[in-house]
Amino acid sequence: MTWRLLLVAMPACIAAVAGAGWLLGLAPATALLLGAVLAPTDPVLASDVQVQGPSTGAEAELEEDNEVRFALTSEAGLNDGLAFPFVYAAVFAVTKGSVHDWAFKWFAWDLVGRIAIGVVVGAGVGWSLGRMAFSAPSRTFRLADSREPVLALAMTLGVYGLAEVLHGYGFLAVFVAALTLRAAERQHDFHEELHGFVEQLEHILTWGVLLLLGSAITAGLLQPLTISGAVLGLLLVLVIRPVTAWVALAGTPLRRSERWVAAAFGVRGVGSVFYLAYAGAEFHTDLPWLWATVGFTVVLSVVVHGVAATPLMRMLDLRRSRAS
Repeated sequence: MTWRLLLVAMPACIAAVAGAGWLLGLAPATALLLGAVLAPTDPVLASDVQVQGPSTGAEAELEEDNEVRFALTSEAGLNDGLAFPFVYAAVFAVTKGSVHDWAFKWFAWDLVGRIAIGVVVGAGVGWSLGRMAFSAPSRTFRLADSREPVLALAMTLGVYGLAEVLHGYGFLAVFVAALTLRAAERQHDFHEELHGFVEQLEHILTWGVLLLLGSAITAGLLQPLTISGAVLGLLLVLVIRPVTAWVALAGTPLRRSERWVAAAFGVRGVGSVFYLAYAGAEFHTDLPWLWATVGFTVVLSVVVHGVAATPLMRMLDLRRSRAS
């Protein structure tokens, strides 16, 4: 289900937003950038729809049985990196002219090459860290025995930095490294300590960004918002994401209600803010409108998905428990 959401739903969602934006009068490059910027999902902002972290025994079986939470969490972990090539495509469309002048290089390097570098760096560093943490010949070098959860932050920044230095996608490398580290020793409770520390830090930083976003809104961020921008935000949250993900998840073992929830909860969040900050300088003419549209969409998603997450997930849990 994760790969269906990433390889079918996400490109379809980007194309649909870009197409709708083009029909509403946006330049093709601006429409593509908006679709790419709004592609990443962030279930942290509706925490009931994400898995609760490393677990073992009966808890692990319960988590693995919850396909909706697993699909949404894993999708969000990977689409931060996989949306980057489409952001670059929008930037190239503005800065490098005709598509024929940059399409092949974009496909070979920005879509394939940099993703491959991110995966290789993440897997290699994750494997090395797993060896160091759990099975180093000398106990002095076993990171798991140090019981220092702040190592999670050092690992994250180290992997991200190495991938970026090698021109790969840092977000993707960090996620792959975390998966590889987890696979090195699944039963060790050090994973829970790492996850607990990162989760607290993530919440602090996320709400810090949202606080700054709220401050920007009160200072007039939404003033350039037009009817077309509001329509695009509403379409993405209420129509485009649910429909594209529903189609992508056809044929999976999900029940009908689970399929609808997994399709609908593509929460927009901090990733969109990062991507627009990264690429927006090349779109200085449309930048105020882009910030207003993205800000409106993020706030809309946080409100709609935040309110709906708890009752809908409780409904799914209750139906699952009755069925079992």
